[in-house]
Amino acid sequence: MPLKIGFDNDKYLAEQTAAIQERAAQFGNKLYLEFGGKILFDLHASRVLPGFDPNVKMRLLQKIKDKADILLCIHAGDIERRKLRGDFGITYDVDALKLIDDLRDWDIEVCAVVITRFDDQPAAKVFKTRLEHRGIRVYTHRATRGYPTDVDVIVSDDGYGANPYIETRHPLVIVTGPGPGSGKMATCLSQLYHDHKRNVQSGYAKFETFPIWNLPLNHPVNVAYEAATADLRDVNMIDPFHLEAYGKTAVNYNRDIEVFPVLRRILRRITGSDSIYASPTDMGVNRAGSGIIDDEAVREAARQEIIRRFFRYSCEYVMGGVDKETIHRVELLMEALAITPEIRCVVEPARRAAHEGRAKNKGNNGIFCGAAIELADGRILTGKNSSLMHAASSLVLNSVKTLAGIPDTIHLIAPNIIASVGSMKTDVLGSRSVNLDLEETLIALSICAAGNPAAQAAMERLKDLSGCEVHMTHMPTPGDEAGLRRLGVNLTSEPNFATKSLFEA
Repeated sequence: MPLKIGFDNDKYLAEQTAAIQERAAQFGNKLYLEFGGKILFDLHASRVLPGFDPNVKMRLLQKIKDKADILLCIHAGDIERRKLRGDFGITYDVDALKLIDDLRDWDIEVCAVVITRFDDQPAAKVFKTRLEHRGIRVYTHRATRGYPTDVDVIVSDDGYGANPYIETRHPLVIVTGPGPGSGKMATCLSQLYHDHKRNVQSGYAKFETFPIWNLPLNHPVNVAYEAATADLRDVNMIDPFHLEAYGKTAVNYNRDIEVFPVLRRILRRITGSDSIYASPTDMGVNRAGSGIIDDEAVREAARQEIIRRFFRYSCEYVMGGVDKETIHRVELLMEALAITPEIRCVVEPARRAAHEGRAKNKGNNGIFCGAAIELADGRILTGKNSSLMHAASSLVLNSVKTLAGIPDTIHLIAPNIIASVGSMKTDVLGSRSVNLDLEETLIALSICAAGNPAAQAAMERLKDLSGCEVHMTHMPTPGDEAGLRRLGVNLTSEPNFATKSLFEA
């Protein structure tokens, strides 16, 4: 089904910019704005809010860059554990480096990097040295003594005061970082402590896109956020502090609600006066709800995202990345919204393609993989593995052939090229697998495009696959996953292994 636009970026950008500027004006000297979510490539938001520009936050930063500094926080433990960012398949420390480069591409400089909960971890020390050798200021903050219960210690020279003060120039300081738990809030509060000791009357606010506070608790967009953070055990809740203070319902999530009483006490101790915030919702400046222009479109998009999360966690479970409880939590969310995996339109066609492969090759004990894609115009195409190619490879070639109007009988990749690559894999590189994964297929296609007009025409249509929905009956191999990620498709797969080998050479 062709994508229906449900979100107006310009309306959102105008209201969000105004909300941040209005909040900054409340603290004339300094505002530390905890910037949650992803600044660039916010693919979750673009999937659940169709029409949302995944880089709209960067456009917002460009509007206010002359009045703002940016601090980038990263948890030392995430560096040490080599925690992965799922949508790009890169570690958090690499993601931090990438974000610095991306910001520079938008003519925005990072003021400094803060390594939080630093405990002399070897990998974190290497990361710090690497940044400093490239001329980037790096600060290390150790775990805050007394947190979260002993406010007397937290708000003292032994708590926040033990952290080095980060010099900034502008009245607005954006504090961001890769992933949850990066130490953004602690960095903001540490800066507040130092400012108030210097008689600088600074303040704190929070910018999170999800959950959207003025949508209903059970709205699929908010439920999709809960599904996306099921591994963190995040739960959306009615903000009880907001309800008590104003008699109005607002949606927040458990971690913000649980920490609010402590945060309010910390702010009161730092500033010496009652906080201006009566609830965790008060702290936020999120205006994402104002950009929704088609509620049904975003509801359907969010339901689809919940299914994607179910498949993703199912695969991570068999890989040992999450526990069974994570899958169970998403299953309960799906049950509450009366949705099943099969309403994802590419699931059943992929399964049928795998079944056809098995039926065609009776007596063959190999594993048969199916894949399906929904093109932008709603057409669904399939592919399956063979002795020559992986299912992802045949799917992509079938797709670009269709988009370019090339007859199925025409070879895009010459058989001798396929044979040559297969020979190199087995005879030279010692691989067990002969058939081409997607990365190898795309390279072979680009080679053939130099002398084959059909291959050239097909290659030019690869960009049209971006944003398309893809499902596979087996988890993609590294080469398939990397190729599909670069094509920008929204991939899901069943929690089945594509090979019996424990090691993929």
